[in-house]
Amino acid sequence: MTPDDPASIDRDALAILNRVFGYPSFRGPQRDIVAHVAGGGDALVLMPTGGGKSLCYQIPALLRDGVGVVISPLIALMQDQVEALRELGVRAAFLNSSLGAREAAAVERAVAAGEIDLLYVAPERLLAPRCLELLDHAKLALFAIDEAHCVSQWGHDFRPEYLQLAVLHERWPRVPRVALTATADALTRREIVTKLALQSAREFVSSFDRPNIRYRIVEKIDPKRQLLDFVAGAHAGEAGIVYCASRKKVDEIAQWLTAQGVAALPYHAGLDNATRSAHQARFLREDGLVMVATIAFGMGIDKPDVRFVAHLDMPKSVEGYYQETGRAGRDGAPAEAWMAYGLADVVQQRRLIEQSEADDTYKRVSSAKLDAMLGLAETIDCRRVRLLAYFGESSRPCGNCDNCLEPPEPWDATEPARKLLSCIYRIRQASGFGFGAQHVIAVLRGHASDRVRQHGHDALSTFGIGADLSETEWRAVLRQLIAQQLVAVDHARHQVLALTDSSRELLRGERTLRLRRPKAEPSRRPGRTARRTRGAPVPADAPTAAGDAADPAVDALFERLRQWRRVTATTRGVPPYVIFHDATLRGIAQRRPVSLEELAAVSGVGEKKLDAYGAELIDLIGSDGP
Repeated sequence: MTPDDPASIDRDALAILNRVFGYPSFRGPQRDIVAHVAGGGDALVLMPTGGGKSLCYQIPALLRDGVGVVISPLIALMQDQVEALRELGVRAAFLNSSLGAREAAAVERAVAAGEIDLLYVAPERLLAPRCLELLDHAKLALFAIDEAHCVSQWGHDFRPEYLQLAVLHERWPRVPRVALTATADALTRREIVTKLALQSAREFVSSFDRPNIRYRIVEKIDPKRQLLDFVAGAHAGEAGIVYCASRKKVDEIAQWLTAQGVAALPYHAGLDNATRSAHQARFLREDGLVMVATIAFGMGIDKPDVRFVAHLDMPKSVEGYYQETGRAGRDGAPAEAWMAYGLADVVQQRRLIEQSEADDTYKRVSSAKLDAMLGLAETIDCRRVRLLAYFGESSRPCGNCDNCLEPPEPWDATEPARKLLSCIYRIRQASGFGFGAQHVIAVLRGHASDRVRQHGHDALSTFGIGADLSETEWRAVLRQLIAQQLVAVDHARHQVLALTDSSRELLRGERTLRLRRPKAEPSRRPGRTARRTRGAPVPADAPTAAGDAADPAVDALFERLRQWRRVTATTRGVPPYVIFHDATLRGIAQRRPVSLEELAAVSGVGEKKLDAYGAELIDLIGSDGP
């Protein structure tokens, strides 16, 4: 029956949360969202990855009569999502191109007969006449539009088919709709509302903060070595994602990591479908794999124990960075977002915008998004404060980013910047044309190379005026000047440097400039690598505690439980996290329940899983070995 009494909805929703999902209480705004949607209201939900968005439509779908239809852009992940629900005893299915005609027909019959609680479908499949007709004859509980930012043409994950999803409101105006995303600035939010006809929807905006993620951005010096130190040292044996800008680089880094003893796989659109699917399946189902990928990989990834996300190339927007780094630490345990960033990243991103065939409006919006990303990379203040401010959220310094943990040294770079600008001007004045970064820095530092002498630049007044700074320091100054648009790069002329209108203020002494001083790379000691610190703060409702790692008995039982989970998952043909999340196993290891009643009190142990695995777990806990 369709619930209409608020008290009844609230009581029944909490019962489903306890009985089916095994959680004792709702988090944040979940309770209000569930009540609103279950009561028939439309909603726009902005909630960070790992914040529990899925419960905001799954529980209302179970409360209301009919099938809840979930529109998801990634076919490859639907099977795992459905398997996870079936493990909980929920009648779930998917319709996509991976099904044969007979399998698809069986799902359609089950939907028509009212035997499915949740149906996952790709947007292109939903819009097909056959699917529309199926839903016309079915009892519909709600529509959930996952990854709703895909509707935004300004966004980083635009999907053209999402533009047609306004048909849901036009065709089924009485069926509630909930649009969900973890990433949407004010512009994207307005576009979601307009394109999906959600003007009357109630908006629920949670904090964008992911306090368990440590943000760290380093200057590119030797990116491969820096990545290896991070992955094989700080995160040895842990699952993670490494993002690269090109397919070629993905293949190169995956091969190189493998040669260094790191279990790594490539993923990009240039691989055939079978290979991509196999690599994604391995990443989801195995422990400790590193996926090296373009941004073609990751949206909707449900793997909860991704311990790090690394970027070897800078994303083009804060939304992209936030979405990609948010794939780490979905379980609430400590995780890390690491990026290596250099002068080439700034130049490349500016070039892509300038050479784009898009209209001026798109270029203007893209430039503004890039400026925000550059600001995050170059800030000397708390990165989390800057990140959250982009989404309109105020905060205090977090104590869990590189700038908080190792505050950068602010530097009055006004005079060095003026020297660099003057050198660019003198070179262009003397030659009638400009030169690139390497040549300008050579002149500044007084290096009389053949090319410098050939053009007579060793006779310029700016020759050698910057000998007090290293090449690395000058490149850092130049990178930050380009980021602040005090220097332009002429891509049509072999990436030569040029002054901008803003340069004149600095040259005339009308403004000062404070930059972050580049840090010297720490010397690498043979045979030693950094180990991950477990000091990242954990949300108050997370089932782990900072001191757990120091308890050998808890750790030993936790590893035995993980081994049991691996065997069980393999037997059932599902990813390990579908059986239980690490957080739940850690909770079991802490409590050491000796009865089914005590086991049921652990967060994440619902009724169906208690029946399926309870006795086995109690026996394992009471035994001396796995």
